[in-house]
Amino acid sequence: MLDVCLLGTGGMMPLPYRWLTALMIRYNGSSVLIDCGEGTQIAIKEKGWSFKPIDVICFTHYHGDHISGLPGLLLTMGNADRTEPLTLVGPKGLERVVNALRVIAPELPFQIKYMEITEPEQTFEMNGYRLKAFRVNHNVVCYGYTLEVDRAGRFDVERADAAGIPQRYWGILQKGESVEVEGNIYTPDMVLGPARKGLKIAYCTDTRPTESIKKNAAGSDLFICEGMYGEKDKLKKAKEYKHMTFYEAAQLAKEAEVGEMWLTHYSPSLTRPEEYMDEVRAIFPRSVAAKDKRSVELVFSD
Repeated sequence: MLDVCLLGTGGMMPLPYRWLTALMIRYNGSSVLIDCGEGTQIAIKEKGWSFKPIDVICFTHYHGDHISGLPGLLLTMGNADRTEPLTLVGPKGLERVVNALRVIAPELPFQIKYMEITEPEQTFEMNGYRLKAFRVNHNVVCYGYTLEVDRAGRFDVERADAAGIPQRYWGILQKGESVEVEGNIYTPDMVLGPARKGLKIAYCTDTRPTESIKKNAAGSDLFICEGMYGEKDKLKKAKEYKHMTFYEAAQLAKEAEVGEMWLTHYSPSLTRPEEYMDEVRAIFPRSVAAKDKRSVELVFSD
């Protein structure tokens, strides 16, 4: 099960009813934050979630509306006597950028681990999920992310009994680990059926449509995508500043065959994004003009 909350949906600057970009995902006792715009701490508090389980923060790129909330969040974590390490993931220059921001948060009671993205696509395995960064097309180096949780096949009791595997080792095998007992090696494939469908979230913002987005978002249960502009006459501006319109995002969702798409990262001038959704849904029916703190609980299908 994945708990997903789009904490902020604004681009460029916060508004009284719209915080800047941030996405929080909770899984198995840990939390991932993707981007940390100004107001992220308040949005987390308003949602009623906790800072404590956040152990990974990812950044798409280093424009202020995606990272300006980090120093305050680090200070809050430090003031809460956090001692567990915090992992930061982002494009090249991550440590340099964060250290510059930490001029106002120089002393922290926990370690920061830096994981820089150096390839067009790069995968990180951590905390029971798979995090993949993929390059998109903005006017600075920028990445989208997918987060996937795999699901093993069903445990076959009859096969386990037939193989003479003691019951006390079944739980270990079900977790995908092998067991060696008195010279006998028991492996998960001896007792598990074919892998079942897992869970997948894709997230991208500040980009033109790209093949990398379509490829990596393919089959996602939830695709969260920037829709900077709903007005059709803003297409030229979207191309100039390397952003996306609602309709381009919907076309990507359609081609990637995702379960649902949430639009985010709206221009400050776009005060009523829902007004454009009829035409967006004509392209991809399962489109949502997301608002701050929109949430969903994704569960494994039977």
